[in-house]
Amino acid sequence: MSLFSSAKRLRPALTVALLGLAGLGIGLAPASLGAAPKRLITEKDLFRFVWIGDPQISPDGRKVVFVRVTVDDKKEGYDTALWIVPTDGGAPARPLTAGPRDSSPRWSPDGARLAFVRSPRESQGSEGGGQIYLLAMDGGEPWRLTDIARGAGSPAWSPDGKTLAFTSNANPGDLAKKKGTAEERESDVRVVTRAVYRMNGAGYLDPTRPGHLWTVAVPAVNAAPAAMPAARQITSGEFAESKLAWSNDGSRILFTSNRVKEPYYADQDSDLYSVAATGGEIVRVASIEGQIENFTSSPDGRRIAFKGTLNGEPVRSYDEADLFVTDAAAGVPPRNLTANYNYEVDAGITGDQHAPRVDSPRPVVWLRDGRSVIVQTAERGSANLTIVDTETGKRRPLTQGKQEVTSYSATPDGSRLAVVISTPTVIGDLYVLDTATGQRRPLVRPNEELFAELDLTEPEEITYASFDGKPIHAWVQKPPGFEPSKKYPLILNIHGGPHSAYGFTFDHEFQWMAAKGYVVLYPNPRGSSTYGQDFGNIIQYKYPGDDHKDLMAGVDELIKRGYIDDKKLGITGGSGGGILTNWAITQTNRFAAAVAQRSIADWASFWYTADFSQFTPSWFRGAPWEDPKDYAARSPITFADKITTPLMLIEGEADYRTPSTAGGEQMFRALKYLKKPVVMVRFPGESHELSRSGRPWHRVERLEHIVGWFDKYLQGKNVDAYDVP
Repeated sequence: MSLFSSAKRLRPALTVALLGLAGLGIGLAPASLGAAPKRLITEKDLFRFVWIGDPQISPDGRKVVFVRVTVDDKKEGYDTALWIVPTDGGAPARPLTAGPRDSSPRWSPDGARLAFVRSPRESQGSEGGGQIYLLAMDGGEPWRLTDIARGAGSPAWSPDGKTLAFTSNANPGDLAKKKGTAEERESDVRVVTRAVYRMNGAGYLDPTRPGHLWTVAVPAVNAAPAAMPAARQITSGEFAESKLAWSNDGSRILFTSNRVKEPYYADQDSDLYSVAATGGEIVRVASIEGQIENFTSSPDGRRIAFKGTLNGEPVRSYDEADLFVTDAAAGVPPRNLTANYNYEVDAGITGDQHAPRVDSPRPVVWLRDGRSVIVQTAERGSANLTIVDTETGKRRPLTQGKQEVTSYSATPDGSRLAVVISTPTVIGDLYVLDTATGQRRPLVRPNEELFAELDLTEPEEITYASFDGKPIHAWVQKPPGFEPSKKYPLILNIHGGPHSAYGFTFDHEFQWMAAKGYVVLYPNPRGSSTYGQDFGNIIQYKYPGDDHKDLMAGVDELIKRGYIDDKKLGITGGSGGGILTNWAITQTNRFAAAVAQRSIADWASFWYTADFSQFTPSWFRGAPWEDPKDYAARSPITFADKITTPLMLIEGEADYRTPSTAGGEQMFRALKYLKKPVVMVRFPGESHELSRSGRPWHRVERLEHIVGWFDKYLQGKNVDAYDVP
């Protein structure tokens, strides 16, 4: 388990009218903006970023609806609204809903209506949950279709467009409370009986409220009916259902589920099931020795393709995902189509600017021939679309390049896709892609106006030999105006996971550090994903270890190139990168400053307090009391007395993935006892996702503190905030 998982050139006649869209974040062609001096990117430019999430192409391929995400007025959260753009490039994108909490758009099969989820503002709490709304595409205001206790989500249209399936975790008590027949007071005392009882971001889990399937009839008219239709609960019981989809004939609803009461005692697993659309017996459709996560039925409904992750034997810490296909008839063993493909299926690249707090679907897409499917694949820091023959397993690229396809959807016949693509200098632009030709047309470039102001630079891609000769892939972000004859301070930036990967996607953090005068090295050491099963799993039972040596070899490589001041070396990383930061400064004193973010100091404490369990021998062969020497030997806190590097610790106070009691708090107290330079920066209410989807002000302040610490110890700047008052 992971620690953590366009606008077209404007026609002259339209130029004046469209200039007013600049404040809405719709990209305009640079030529229409006029030449202007470039400036350096700042940390506060994040407040102006616009993200595109959950792009949904219409059934006829002529329009795309997407979720437009912006920072709210108070800079404490994010606003989400639905926007629409034609795929022929004939008009700019325009708002479809006002928001501020609209998401999950889904087209009806005939394209006449749109279902979506509207949620209350974050400040109002979420106990009521979001509800499903309908919007007629020929005009009018959205109207509410559901009124379910605790909310409704994940809407999915039946093939005939007459019914919507959705999920809700309302239990009988919630439904009684909604009707006014429940007891007046519900106890807030938690009785914990399961090892996994809270989850990062989600908070404390409630096993009495598993997510179940519901359906609701959709009125035939494109207007709100006199009375809201009654929703019907299709599944019940103690196990949750998710990832729902309809069978092609509309008679059944498919979903994934792990129907084991305490699944943490075994390897990760989930199977594919179906239930009649009217309810009844649940039937298992497909099973592998591992997880089924992402599935789609073939055009004729006879086969199902899905992403699956097989568990290793013996158990591994890193399991690479594959593409499978199986007959829709229950009981037929699935076939692994990518068993000989040594890279990832349906995997993203680590970056800090994926659309925050909205879905980024990457479905398996059947082509009209009923034989081929499109999937996202990730290789060596890139993520692109690949077409796979379901009979032979033969692969051919649909998109290529040094980029990350972050999200997409397809028309029913797979002929057109709406695709969001990120690069090291582009947060995420929306394209329409023709699958027959591979040609793509830009539709929305939401940050083009802002980025036209900025002096952004492409990172240099390098490969260097580690201590044992193993090639390590990395990137070097240099300051704008870089001069190789000068000496620059270096920041080694380490990704989390540990089974994840840096790559060709946008990272505000790297660009801003470079703008502040630092060279940033961000490698993919052994243990990283997108380089094959063996490369990813090689650190099992040896983490941290040789991956640390890979990182130090990268530092040596840049020093050899002559433009790094070896007296001004900094190191930082979050999550898995946080523990490697802590580890590095116990193994060497060559770094002048370090910032460990969301880190681990003591593996035994982590074993006891993390939100997921380590009950299977994936990272450790047993519990802490069964092998205390191994836990201690790999824990930075064991060697705290060797630390001389000034250390900053970044902690989210609601981080259940790497609780601060197992990381930053231990390191802070130990170094204070030793009278070593140390400071802890705590972010109230923030989870493990602080750097990616935390409150905007907190994300900016996090960057300011990291660079402030390096400015103090690498640049000799006076930063009083870190002095003991």
